[in-house]
Amino acid sequence: MVGLLQPFGILPMTKRENTGMALGLLGVIIFSLTLPMTRVVVLEVDPLLNGLGRALVAAIPAAALLLWRRERRPSRVQFKGLCLVILGVILGFPVLSAWAMQTLPASHGALVNGLQPMVVALYAAWLSHERPSRAFWLCAALGSALVLAYAMIQGAGAVSKGDLLMLAAIGLGGLGYAEGGRLAREMGGWQVICWALVIASPLLLGPVIWLALQHHGAISSQAWWAFGYVTLFSQFIGFFAWYAGLGMGGIARVGQVQLLQIFFTIAFSALLFGEHVDALTWLFAAGVVATVVLGRKTAISTAAVVSVPVHPATGCLPATGLRDNVQ
Repeated sequence: MVGLLQPFGILPMTKRENTGMALGLLGVIIFSLTLPMTRVVVLEVDPLLNGLGRALVAAIPAAALLLWRRERRPSRVQFKGLCLVILGVILGFPVLSAWAMQTLPASHGALVNGLQPMVVALYAAWLSHERPSRAFWLCAALGSALVLAYAMIQGAGAVSKGDLLMLAAIGLGGLGYAEGGRLAREMGGWQVICWALVIASPLLLGPVIWLALQHHGAISSQAWWAFGYVTLFSQFIGFFAWYAGLGMGGIARVGQVQLLQIFFTIAFSALLFGEHVDALTWLFAAGVVATVVLGRKTAISTAAVVSVPVHPATGCLPATGLRDNVQ
């Protein structure tokens, strides 16, 4: 059966890739509560304070973990990559999505966020030189089309200011995901988010203090609990699994698991907030699951540099070349 599917770019997955998919799924489950919890916070707190404040608070355990583990500092090249991670997942997505949640229901934002996997795949092709097969792009397009169709049916097709903010958040967030997944192959998944938070913290301290001083009025316990979730889980722990999964299973392939996030978000909304979930939602969920299952077996190759140690006698550097690695 495998031999019949290989001409179409469908290949069996390795144990490492399966582990990457599982870690990616765990990250998606954690992230699926981000928008509902953010909406709870921004009903009482300025979106900018929420977006920047959660990263500043998360930088505290990140710094403690790096010190405890005595992690080596990032190289100059890795530092540049971490700046893209900061732009995407510490500044861009948290702030813009928080602004969007002021005017959009969490379920609506989740629908728009369904375009994120395609954006991540495009960034992976650019930054990590991943070359997904035609079968992969077909599965990705089909999954995105199902999400868009669901959005249209549910009446989320009208473009509003909140939609534009979510699209901008997706564009920057996808960049942070893809670059973080690439760095995870060199540094490790949790190291990427910890270093990004620590590096960003001096830039966040002043604005967060100023915004906090501008806030007036008490903050409810519900908002504090929601802020605690987006800080500890959405901005910190979730990335441990997510970046590790992207690094192990391939950025483009594992990124497709995020198509399921919309349905996890809706399911949690029903479980925690009593929202009704109709049969049509579960029907589309089944279709998206099918595209992810098929997409996880498609071929994705990357151009990787093969480095050879210096010859001990001559001290010369042997020639290095490029080869294709099927992930």
